[in-house]
Amino acid sequence: MTMENIGEILSQVFSLENILFIFIGMFVGIIFGAVPGMNGNLAITVILPFTFTLNSTGALLMLASIYFGSMFGGSITAILINTPGTGAATCTLIDGHPMCVNGQPHRALDTALVASTVGGLFSALCLLFFAPQLGRLAMHFGSPEYFILALFGLSVIATVSGKSIAKGLISAGIGVLLGTVGIDSVSGVPRFTFGNIMLYNGLKMMACMLGLFAMMRMIERVKNGALGKTGKTASELKKAQEGDKFTFADFKKCLPTMGIGSALGVLIGAIPGTGGGIASYLTYNIAKNNAKPGDKFGHGEVKGIAAPESSNNGATAASLIPMLTLGIPGSAVAATLMGAFQMHGLASGPKLFEEHTIAVYVILVGCVLAQLIMLLQGKLLMKLFVKITHVPFRLLTSCLIVVVASGAYAISNRSFDVKVMIVAGMIGYVLNFLEMPMVPLVLGLILGPTAEFYLRNSLSIGNGSWLIFFQRPICIVFMVLLVLLIVMLQKGNKREKEEEKKARDMAKNK
Repeated sequence: MTMENIGEILSQVFSLENILFIFIGMFVGIIFGAVPGMNGNLAITVILPFTFTLNSTGALLMLASIYFGSMFGGSITAILINTPGTGAATCTLIDGHPMCVNGQPHRALDTALVASTVGGLFSALCLLFFAPQLGRLAMHFGSPEYFILALFGLSVIATVSGKSIAKGLISAGIGVLLGTVGIDSVSGVPRFTFGNIMLYNGLKMMACMLGLFAMMRMIERVKNGALGKTGKTASELKKAQEGDKFTFADFKKCLPTMGIGSALGVLIGAIPGTGGGIASYLTYNIAKNNAKPGDKFGHGEVKGIAAPESSNNGATAASLIPMLTLGIPGSAVAATLMGAFQMHGLASGPKLFEEHTIAVYVILVGCVLAQLIMLLQGKLLMKLFVKITHVPFRLLTSCLIVVVASGAYAISNRSFDVKVMIVAGMIGYVLNFLEMPMVPLVLGLILGPTAEFYLRNSLSIGNGSWLIFFQRPICIVFMVLLVLLIVMLQKGNKREKEEEKKARDMAKNK
Protein backbone atom coordinates (compact mmCIF):
# COMPACT_ATOMS: atom_id res chain seq x y z
CA MET A 1 0.00 0.00 0.00
CA THR A 2 1.44 3.39 -1.05
CA MET A 3 1.68 6.55 1.06
CA GLU A 4 -0.89 8.10 -1.27
CA ASN A 5 -3.37 5.36 -0.40
CA ILE A 6 -2.69 5.75 3.32
CA GLY A 7 -3.28 9.50 3.02
CA GLU A 8 -6.58 8.93 1.20
CA ILE A 9 -7.71 6.39 3.83
CA LEU A 10 -6.92 8.73 6.75
CA SER A 11 -8.59 11.70 5.05
CA GLN A 12 -11.80 9.70 4.62
CA VAL A 13 -11.74 8.30 8.16
CA PHE A 14 -11.29 11.72 9.75
CA SER A 15 -13.84 13.46 7.56
CA LEU A 16 -16.54 15.26 9.54
CA GLU A 17 -19.26 13.12 7.95
CA ASN A 18 -17.73 9.77 8.97
CA ILE A 19 -16.87 10.95 12.49
CA LEU A 20 -20.49 12.06 12.91
CA PHE A 21 -21.72 8.64 11.75
CA ILE A 22 -19.45 6.94 14.30
CA PHE A 23 -20.76 9.23 17.07
CA ILE A 24 -24.39 8.46 16.17
CA GLY A 25 -23.75 4.72 15.90
CA MET A 26 -21.91 4.61 19.23
CA PHE A 27 -24.69 6.47 21.04
CA VAL A 28 -27.40 4.20 19.59
CA GLY A 29 -25.35 1.11 20.45
CA ILE A 30 -24.78 2.13 24.07
CA ILE A 31 -28.49 2.84 24.58
CA PHE A 32 -29.65 -0.41 22.96
CA GLY A 33 -27.02 -2.39 24.86
CA ALA A 34 -28.06 -0.84 28.18
CA VAL A 35 -31.77 -1.69 27.78
CA PRO A 36 -32.38 -5.28 28.97
CA GLY A 37 -33.72 -7.40 26.13
CA MET A 38 -32.32 -5.15 23.43
CA ASN A 39 -28.91 -5.75 21.83
CA GLY A 40 -26.58 -4.59 19.11
CA ASN A 41 -28.01 -6.98 16.54
CA LEU A 42 -31.52 -5.56 17.02
CA ALA A 43 -30.18 -2.00 16.80
CA ILE A 44 -28.32 -2.75 13.55
CA THR A 45 -31.43 -4.38 12.08
CA VAL A 46 -33.55 -1.33 12.97
CA ILE A 47 -31.03 1.22 11.64
CA LEU A 48 -29.95 -0.71 8.51
CA PRO A 49 -32.84 0.44 6.24
CA PHE A 50 -31.98 4.09 6.97
CA THR A 51 -28.41 3.63 5.70
CA PHE A 52 -29.24 2.77 2.09
CA THR A 53 -29.05 6.41 0.99
CA LEU A 54 -25.75 7.06 2.85
CA ASN A 55 -22.26 6.55 1.48
CA SER A 56 -21.07 2.97 1.99
CA THR A 57 -18.12 3.59 4.30
CA GLY A 58 -20.03 6.01 6.54
CA ALA A 59 -23.02 3.67 6.81
CA LEU A 60 -20.90 0.62 7.64
CA LEU A 61 -18.85 2.58 10.17
CA MET A 62 -22.07 3.61 11.91
CA LEU A 63 -23.34 0.02 12.00
CA ALA A 64 -20.01 -1.30 13.32
CA SER A 65 -20.01 1.42 16.00
CA ILE A 66 -23.47 0.30 17.10
CA TYR A 67 -22.01 -3.17 17.67
CA PHE A 68 -19.06 -1.86 19.71
CA GLY A 69 -21.23 0.50 21.75
CA SER A 70 -23.81 -2.17 22.58
CA MET A 71 -21.15 -4.39 24.12
CA PHE A 72 -20.13 -1.67 26.59
CA GLY A 73 -23.76 -0.64 27.10
CA GLY A 74 -24.62 -4.09 28.41
CA SER A 75 -22.36 -3.52 31.42
CA ILE A 76 -24.20 -0.35 32.50
CA THR A 77 -27.37 -2.07 33.72
CA ALA A 78 -25.36 -5.08 34.93
CA ILE A 79 -23.49 -2.75 37.29
CA LEU A 80 -26.28 -0.36 38.28
CA ILE A 81 -29.33 -2.62 38.60
CA ASN A 82 -27.85 -6.14 38.54
CA THR A 83 -29.46 -6.86 35.16
CA PRO A 84 -27.09 -7.51 32.22
CA GLY A 85 -28.15 -5.63 29.11
CA THR A 86 -26.46 -8.28 26.95
CA GLY A 87 -25.51 -11.91 27.52
CA ALA A 88 -21.78 -11.11 27.45
CA ALA A 89 -22.21 -8.75 30.42
CA THR A 90 -23.45 -11.47 32.76
CA CYS A 91 -19.99 -11.98 34.23
CA THR A 92 -19.58 -8.23 34.84
CA LEU A 93 -22.34 -8.11 37.44
CA ILE A 94 -20.49 -10.54 39.77
CA ASP A 95 -18.24 -7.70 40.97
CA GLY A 96 -19.83 -4.71 39.23
CA HIS A 97 -23.11 -4.61 41.13
CA PRO A 98 -21.56 -5.22 44.59
CA MET A 99 -19.23 -2.25 43.94
CA CYS A 100 -22.26 -0.12 43.02
CA VAL A 101 -24.14 -1.25 46.14
CA ASN A 102 -21.06 -0.40 48.21
CA GLY A 103 -21.43 3.23 47.11
CA GLN A 104 -18.99 3.31 44.16
CA PRO A 105 -21.04 3.29 40.92
CA HIS A 106 -18.70 5.79 39.19
CA ARG A 107 -15.68 3.63 39.91
CA ALA A 108 -17.42 0.51 38.63
CA LEU A 109 -18.62 2.16 35.41
CA ASP A 110 -15.25 3.83 34.82
CA THR A 111 -13.50 0.48 35.23
CA ALA A 112 -15.88 -1.09 32.73
CA LEU A 113 -15.41 1.79 30.28
CA VAL A 114 -11.60 1.79 30.43
CA ALA A 115 -11.41 -2.01 30.18
CA SER A 116 -13.89 -1.98 27.27
CA THR A 117 -11.79 0.63 25.47
CA VAL A 118 -8.53 -1.28 26.02
CA GLY A 119 -10.09 -4.55 24.82
CA GLY A 120 -11.82 -2.85 21.90
CA LEU A 121 -8.65 -1.03 20.80
CA PHE A 122 -6.58 -4.20 20.90
CA SER A 123 -9.26 -6.05 18.95
CA ALA A 124 -9.59 -3.29 16.35
CA LEU A 125 -5.79 -3.11 15.88
CA CYS A 126 -5.63 -6.89 15.42
CA LEU A 127 -8.44 -6.59 12.87
CA LEU A 128 -6.47 -3.88 11.06
CA PHE A 129 -3.05 -5.59 11.02
CA PHE A 130 -3.61 -9.35 11.39
CA ALA A 131 -7.05 -10.09 9.91
CA PRO A 132 -5.92 -12.51 7.15
CA GLN A 133 -3.61 -14.49 9.48
CA LEU A 134 -6.21 -14.84 12.26
CA GLY A 135 -8.85 -15.74 9.68
CA ARG A 136 -6.70 -18.66 8.45
CA LEU A 137 -6.16 -19.80 12.08
CA ALA A 138 -9.92 -19.88 12.65
CA MET A 139 -10.30 -22.26 9.70
CA HIS A 140 -8.43 -24.98 11.64
CA PHE A 141 -11.22 -25.17 14.23
CA GLY A 142 -13.74 -27.95 13.81
CA SER A 143 -16.34 -29.59 16.04
CA PRO A 144 -13.78 -31.29 18.36
CA GLU A 145 -12.01 -27.97 19.01
CA TYR A 146 -15.31 -26.20 19.67
CA PHE A 147 -16.30 -28.92 22.17
CA ILE A 148 -13.05 -28.58 24.14
CA LEU A 149 -13.49 -24.81 24.05
CA ALA A 150 -17.00 -25.18 25.49
CA LEU A 151 -15.55 -27.40 28.24
CA PHE A 152 -13.13 -24.57 28.98
CA GLY A 153 -16.07 -22.28 29.56
CA LEU A 154 -17.94 -24.81 31.69
CA SER A 155 -14.86 -25.26 33.91
CA VAL A 156 -15.45 -21.71 35.13
CA ILE A 157 -18.51 -22.99 37.06
CA ALA A 158 -16.27 -23.82 40.01
CA THR A 159 -15.02 -20.23 40.13
CA VAL A 160 -18.44 -18.57 40.10
CA SER A 161 -20.20 -21.03 42.42
CA GLY A 162 -19.53 -19.10 45.61
CA LYS A 163 -18.88 -21.10 48.78
CA SER A 164 -20.56 -24.31 47.59
CA ILE A 165 -19.32 -25.95 44.39
CA ALA A 166 -22.07 -28.57 44.76
CA LYS A 167 -24.77 -25.89 44.56
CA GLY A 168 -22.98 -24.34 41.59
CA LEU A 169 -22.99 -27.68 39.75
CA ILE A 170 -26.69 -28.21 40.52
CA SER A 171 -27.43 -24.70 39.26
CA ALA A 172 -25.39 -25.33 36.10
CA GLY A 173 -27.23 -28.63 35.59
CA ILE A 174 -30.56 -26.79 35.68
CA GLY A 175 -29.19 -24.38 33.07
CA VAL A 176 -28.07 -27.24 30.81
CA LEU A 177 -31.50 -28.86 31.22
CA LEU A 178 -33.26 -25.63 30.20
CA GLY A 179 -30.93 -25.38 27.21
CA THR A 180 -32.08 -28.77 25.89
CA VAL A 181 -35.71 -27.67 25.53
CA GLY A 182 -36.85 -27.71 21.90
CA ILE A 183 -36.27 -29.84 18.81
CA ASP A 184 -32.98 -31.74 18.90
CA SER A 185 -30.80 -30.36 16.08
CA VAL A 186 -29.33 -33.80 15.28
CA SER A 187 -32.25 -36.26 15.59
CA GLY A 188 -35.14 -33.82 15.11
CA VAL A 189 -36.92 -35.21 18.19
CA PRO A 190 -38.78 -32.68 20.42
CA ARG A 191 -37.37 -32.57 23.96
CA PHE A 192 -39.23 -31.29 27.04
CA THR A 193 -41.78 -29.45 24.90
CA PHE A 194 -44.82 -31.14 26.56
CA GLY A 195 -46.76 -30.76 23.32
CA ASN A 196 -46.43 -26.96 23.34
CA ILE A 197 -45.51 -25.78 19.83
CA MET A 198 -44.09 -22.53 21.27
CA LEU A 199 -41.30 -24.56 22.89
CA TYR A 200 -40.16 -26.23 19.66
CA ASN A 201 -37.60 -23.48 19.04
CA GLY A 202 -36.37 -23.72 22.63
CA LEU A 203 -36.27 -21.13 25.38
CA LYS A 204 -34.83 -17.75 24.41
CA MET A 205 -31.66 -17.20 26.42
CA MET A 206 -32.31 -13.49 26.92
CA ALA A 207 -35.85 -14.11 28.21
CA CYS A 208 -34.47 -16.56 30.78
CA MET A 209 -31.73 -14.13 31.80
CA LEU A 210 -34.18 -11.26 32.22
CA GLY A 211 -36.24 -13.48 34.48
CA LEU A 212 -33.34 -14.90 36.51
CA PHE A 213 -31.63 -11.57 37.11
CA ALA A 214 -34.13 -8.76 36.62
CA MET A 215 -37.56 -10.21 37.43
CA MET A 216 -36.16 -12.16 40.36
CA ARG A 217 -34.87 -8.90 41.88
CA MET A 218 -38.19 -7.19 41.21
CA ILE A 219 -40.04 -9.95 43.07
CA GLU A 220 -37.60 -9.54 45.97
CA ARG A 221 -38.10 -5.79 46.05
CA VAL A 222 -41.89 -6.08 45.98
CA LYS A 223 -41.74 -8.63 48.80
CA ASN A 224 -39.44 -6.41 50.87
CA GLY A 225 -41.44 -3.25 50.22
CA ALA A 226 -38.87 -1.97 47.66
CA LEU A 227 -37.03 -0.16 50.42
CA GLY A 228 -33.67 -0.59 48.78
CA LYS A 229 -31.60 -0.89 51.93
CA THR A 230 -27.92 -1.51 51.28
CA GLY A 231 -27.01 -2.81 54.72
CA LYS A 232 -24.41 -0.08 55.20
CA THR A 233 -24.42 2.78 57.65
CA ALA A 234 -24.42 6.41 56.47
CA SER A 235 -20.78 6.85 57.51
CA GLU A 236 -19.72 3.70 55.63
CA LEU A 237 -21.50 4.86 52.48
CA LYS A 238 -19.96 8.33 52.77
CA LYS A 239 -16.49 6.83 53.07
CA ALA A 240 -17.13 4.59 50.04
CA GLN A 241 -18.41 7.53 47.98
CA GLU A 242 -15.23 9.49 48.70
CA GLY A 243 -13.29 6.80 46.82
CA ASP A 244 -15.84 6.59 44.01
CA LYS A 245 -13.43 7.10 41.14
CA PHE A 246 -11.22 4.96 38.95
CA THR A 247 -7.66 5.97 39.82
CA PHE A 248 -4.33 5.47 38.07
CA ALA A 249 -3.51 2.92 40.79
CA ASP A 250 -6.62 0.97 39.76
CA PHE A 251 -5.50 1.16 36.14
CA LYS A 252 -2.04 -0.22 36.97
CA LYS A 253 -3.62 -2.97 39.05
CA CYS A 254 -5.97 -3.97 36.22
CA LEU A 255 -3.54 -3.60 33.31
CA PRO A 256 -2.21 -7.21 33.30
CA THR A 257 -5.78 -8.53 33.61
CA MET A 258 -6.94 -6.29 30.75
CA GLY A 259 -4.01 -7.50 28.63
CA ILE A 260 -4.94 -11.16 29.17
CA GLY A 261 -8.62 -10.40 28.60
CA SER A 262 -7.95 -8.51 25.36
CA ALA A 263 -5.76 -11.31 23.96
CA LEU A 264 -8.25 -14.04 24.92
CA GLY A 265 -11.11 -11.99 23.51
CA VAL A 266 -9.38 -11.64 20.14
CA LEU A 267 -8.41 -15.32 19.92
CA ILE A 268 -11.85 -16.60 20.90
CA GLY A 269 -13.76 -13.88 19.03
CA ALA A 270 -11.96 -14.75 15.79
CA ILE A 271 -13.33 -18.30 15.98
CA PRO A 272 -16.76 -18.47 14.28
CA GLY A 273 -19.61 -19.43 16.58
CA THR A 274 -17.99 -18.48 19.90
CA GLY A 275 -18.18 -14.89 21.17
CA GLY A 276 -17.40 -12.63 24.10
CA GLY A 277 -19.37 -14.64 26.66
CA ILE A 278 -16.89 -17.54 26.77
CA ALA A 279 -13.92 -15.16 26.73
CA SER A 280 -15.29 -13.10 29.63
CA TYR A 281 -15.76 -16.12 31.91
CA LEU A 282 -12.35 -17.55 31.05
CA THR A 283 -10.62 -14.25 31.79
CA TYR A 284 -12.53 -13.84 35.05
CA ASN A 285 -11.51 -17.38 36.01
CA ILE A 286 -7.82 -16.63 35.33
CA ALA A 287 -7.99 -13.33 37.23
CA LYS A 288 -9.62 -14.93 40.26
CA ASN A 289 -7.22 -17.87 40.32
CA ASN A 290 -4.29 -15.42 40.31
CA ALA A 291 -5.83 -13.18 42.96
CA LYS A 292 -3.46 -11.48 45.39
CA PRO A 293 -4.06 -11.01 49.13
CA GLY A 294 -6.57 -8.20 49.57
CA ASP A 295 -8.44 -8.86 46.31
CA LYS A 296 -12.17 -9.16 46.97
CA PHE A 297 -13.57 -11.07 44.03
CA GLY A 298 -17.33 -11.31 44.24
CA HIS A 299 -17.56 -8.33 46.58
CA GLY A 300 -16.60 -5.42 44.31
CA GLU A 301 -13.10 -6.08 42.93
CA VAL A 302 -11.93 -3.80 40.08
CA LYS A 303 -10.11 -6.68 38.38
CA GLY A 304 -13.37 -8.62 38.49
CA ILE A 305 -14.91 -5.92 36.26
CA ALA A 306 -11.85 -5.32 34.07
CA ALA A 307 -11.47 -9.02 33.23
CA PRO A 308 -14.84 -9.68 31.54
CA GLU A 309 -15.16 -6.21 30.00
CA SER A 310 -11.74 -6.29 28.31
CA SER A 311 -12.36 -9.78 26.94
CA ASN A 312 -15.94 -9.38 25.66
CA ASN A 313 -14.98 -6.11 23.95
CA GLY A 314 -11.82 -7.78 22.69
CA ALA A 315 -14.07 -10.21 20.86
CA THR A 316 -16.09 -7.53 19.03
CA ALA A 317 -13.83 -6.44 16.17
CA ALA A 318 -12.18 -9.89 16.18
CA SER A 319 -15.54 -11.52 15.35
CA LEU A 320 -15.48 -9.54 12.09
CA ILE A 321 -12.18 -11.17 11.02
CA PRO A 322 -13.59 -14.45 9.62
CA MET A 323 -16.49 -12.50 8.12
CA LEU A 324 -14.27 -10.08 6.21
CA THR A 325 -11.50 -12.50 5.19
CA LEU A 326 -13.40 -15.76 4.66
CA GLY A 327 -17.04 -14.73 4.29
CA ILE A 328 -17.89 -16.69 7.47
CA PRO A 329 -19.66 -14.60 10.14
CA GLY A 330 -18.18 -15.15 13.61
CA SER A 331 -21.35 -14.17 15.49
CA ALA A 332 -25.00 -13.25 14.97
CA VAL A 333 -24.09 -9.57 14.81
CA ALA A 334 -21.32 -10.31 12.32
CA ALA A 335 -23.86 -12.14 10.15
CA THR A 336 -26.10 -9.07 10.14
CA LEU A 337 -23.12 -6.85 9.32
CA MET A 338 -22.17 -9.24 6.53
CA GLY A 339 -25.60 -8.65 5.00
CA ALA A 340 -25.07 -4.89 5.40
CA PHE A 341 -21.72 -5.11 3.60
CA GLN A 342 -23.33 -6.97 0.70
CA MET A 343 -26.19 -4.45 0.48
CA HIS A 344 -23.62 -1.68 0.17
CA GLY A 345 -21.73 -3.49 -2.59
CA LEU A 346 -18.88 -4.94 -0.49
CA ALA A 347 -19.18 -8.74 -0.74
CA SER A 348 -17.28 -10.38 2.11
CA GLY A 349 -14.65 -13.00 1.34
CA PRO A 350 -11.05 -13.47 0.21
CA LYS A 351 -11.34 -10.95 -2.65
CA LEU A 352 -12.76 -8.15 -0.52
CA PHE A 353 -9.33 -6.71 0.35
CA GLU A 354 -8.25 -6.83 -3.31
CA GLU A 355 -11.36 -5.36 -4.94
CA HIS A 356 -12.25 -2.70 -2.33
CA THR A 357 -8.91 -1.95 -0.65
CA ILE A 358 -9.51 1.72 0.17
CA ALA A 359 -13.08 1.26 1.43
CA VAL A 360 -12.16 -1.75 3.62
CA TYR A 361 -9.20 -0.03 5.26
CA VAL A 362 -11.28 3.11 5.87
CA ILE A 363 -13.68 0.90 7.83
CA LEU A 364 -10.87 -0.90 9.68
CA VAL A 365 -9.14 2.32 10.72
CA GLY A 366 -12.56 3.74 11.60
CA CYS A 367 -13.08 0.79 13.98
CA VAL A 368 -9.97 1.90 15.88
CA LEU A 369 -11.27 5.48 16.04
CA ALA A 370 -14.66 4.19 17.24
CA GLN A 371 -13.08 2.77 20.41
CA LEU A 372 -11.69 6.20 21.34
CA ILE A 373 -15.05 7.80 20.64
CA MET A 374 -16.65 5.17 22.91
CA LEU A 375 -14.32 6.30 25.72
CA LEU A 376 -15.29 9.93 25.12
CA GLN A 377 -19.04 9.26 24.96
CA GLY A 378 -18.91 6.98 27.97
CA LYS A 379 -17.24 9.68 30.07
CA LEU A 380 -19.75 12.30 28.93
CA LEU A 381 -22.76 10.08 29.69
CA MET A 382 -21.40 8.67 32.97
CA LYS A 383 -23.12 11.16 35.27
CA LEU A 384 -26.42 10.53 33.51
CA PHE A 385 -26.07 6.77 33.96
CA VAL A 386 -25.24 7.05 37.67
CA LYS A 387 -28.43 9.05 38.31
CA ILE A 388 -30.27 5.73 37.98
CA THR A 389 -28.96 4.85 41.45
CA HIS A 390 -30.67 7.96 42.90
CA VAL A 391 -34.13 7.04 41.62
CA PRO A 392 -36.45 5.92 44.49
CA PHE A 393 -36.57 2.14 44.58
CA ARG A 394 -40.37 2.00 44.38
CA LEU A 395 -40.41 4.03 41.16
CA LEU A 396 -37.36 2.22 39.76
CA THR A 397 -38.92 -1.17 40.45
CA SER A 398 -42.16 -0.24 38.65
CA CYS A 399 -40.29 1.17 35.65
CA LEU A 400 -37.96 -1.82 35.42
CA ILE A 401 -40.83 -4.30 35.39
CA VAL A 402 -42.25 -2.47 32.36
CA VAL A 403 -38.83 -2.22 30.68
CA VAL A 404 -37.85 -5.88 31.12
CA ALA A 405 -41.32 -7.06 30.03
CA SER A 406 -41.00 -4.90 26.90
CA GLY A 407 -37.48 -6.23 26.35
CA ALA A 408 -38.65 -9.83 26.63
CA TYR A 409 -41.45 -9.16 24.12
CA ALA A 410 -39.02 -7.46 21.72
CA ILE A 411 -36.84 -10.60 21.48
CA SER A 412 -39.23 -12.31 19.04
CA ASN A 413 -42.33 -10.09 19.20
CA ARG A 414 -44.35 -12.69 21.07
CA SER A 415 -45.99 -12.69 24.49
CA PHE A 416 -44.77 -16.23 25.18
CA ASP A 417 -41.27 -14.89 25.94
CA VAL A 418 -42.77 -12.58 28.57
CA LYS A 419 -44.35 -15.63 30.22
CA VAL A 420 -40.99 -17.43 30.08
CA MET A 421 -39.38 -14.43 31.76
CA ILE A 422 -41.97 -14.40 34.57
CA VAL A 423 -41.62 -18.15 35.20
CA ALA A 424 -37.81 -17.84 35.11
CA GLY A 425 -38.09 -14.99 37.64
CA MET A 426 -40.10 -17.21 39.99
CA ILE A 427 -37.59 -20.05 39.59
CA GLY A 428 -34.76 -17.59 40.21
CA TYR A 429 -36.45 -16.33 43.37
CA VAL A 430 -36.75 -19.88 44.76
CA LEU A 431 -33.13 -20.70 43.83
CA ASN A 432 -31.92 -17.46 45.38
CA PHE A 433 -33.86 -18.30 48.57
CA LEU A 434 -32.03 -21.66 48.60
CA GLU A 435 -28.72 -19.73 48.13
CA MET A 436 -28.11 -21.27 44.71
CA PRO A 437 -25.83 -19.11 42.51
CA MET A 438 -27.40 -17.72 39.34
CA VAL A 439 -24.30 -17.29 37.15
CA PRO A 440 -23.56 -21.06 36.81
CA LEU A 441 -27.16 -21.53 35.67
CA VAL A 442 -26.70 -18.98 32.88
CA LEU A 443 -23.34 -20.53 32.00
CA GLY A 444 -24.98 -23.94 31.68
CA LEU A 445 -27.81 -22.45 29.61
CA ILE A 446 -25.34 -20.83 27.19
CA LEU A 447 -22.62 -23.45 26.91
CA GLY A 448 -24.50 -26.69 27.64
CA PRO A 449 -26.30 -26.91 24.27
CA THR A 450 -23.11 -25.77 22.49
CA ALA A 451 -21.04 -28.51 24.14
CA GLU A 452 -23.70 -31.13 23.36
CA PHE A 453 -23.99 -30.09 19.71
CA TYR A 454 -20.25 -30.18 19.02
CA LEU A 455 -19.72 -33.39 21.03
CA ARG A 456 -22.29 -35.24 18.95
CA ASN A 457 -20.87 -33.83 15.73
CA SER A 458 -17.36 -34.83 16.79
CA LEU A 459 -18.40 -38.40 17.63
CA SER A 460 -20.24 -38.63 14.29
CA ILE A 461 -17.08 -37.56 12.47
CA GLY A 462 -15.00 -40.08 14.48
CA ASN A 463 -17.54 -42.93 13.98
CA GLY A 464 -18.34 -42.96 17.68
CA SER A 465 -14.69 -43.02 18.80
CA TRP A 466 -13.51 -40.64 21.52
CA LEU A 467 -9.98 -40.89 20.11
CA ILE A 468 -10.84 -38.05 17.72
CA PHE A 469 -10.10 -35.59 20.53
CA PHE A 470 -6.58 -37.00 20.91
CA GLN A 471 -5.76 -37.01 17.20
CA ARG A 472 -5.99 -33.25 16.63
CA PRO A 473 -3.11 -31.00 17.81
CA ILE A 474 -5.30 -28.02 18.76
CA CYS A 475 -7.52 -30.29 20.88
CA ILE A 476 -4.50 -31.70 22.70
CA VAL A 477 -3.19 -28.19 23.44
CA PHE A 478 -6.58 -27.12 24.80
CA MET A 479 -6.88 -30.27 26.93
CA VAL A 480 -3.46 -29.63 28.48
CA LEU A 481 -4.51 -26.06 29.21
CA LEU A 482 -7.77 -27.34 30.70
CA VAL A 483 -5.86 -29.63 33.08
CA LEU A 484 -3.60 -26.74 34.09
CA LEU A 485 -6.67 -24.58 34.65
CA ILE A 486 -8.22 -27.20 36.96
CA VAL A 487 -4.95 -27.48 38.92
CA MET A 488 -4.80 -23.69 39.28
CA LEU A 489 -8.43 -23.69 40.39
CA GLN A 490 -7.76 -26.27 43.10
CA LYS A 491 -4.80 -24.25 44.36
CA GLY A 492 -6.92 -21.10 44.35
CA ASN A 493 -9.69 -22.79 46.34
CA LYS A 494 -7.15 -24.16 48.82
CA ARG A 495 -5.64 -20.67 49.25
CA GLU A 496 -9.08 -19.15 49.83
CA LYS A 497 -9.91 -21.73 52.50
CA GLU A 498 -6.58 -21.07 54.24
CA GLU A 499 -7.21 -17.32 54.21
CA GLU A 500 -10.74 -17.81 55.60
CA LYS A 501 -9.34 -20.06 58.34
CA LYS A 502 -6.72 -17.44 59.26
CA ALA A 503 -9.41 -14.75 59.36
CA ARG A 504 -11.56 -16.89 61.68
CA ASP A 505 -8.58 -17.63 63.93
CA MET A 506 -7.71 -13.92 64.15
CA ALA A 507 -11.34 -13.10 64.98
CA LYS A 508 -11.33 -15.69 67.78
CA ASN A 509 -8.05 -14.35 69.23
CA LYS A 510 -9.52 -10.83 69.33
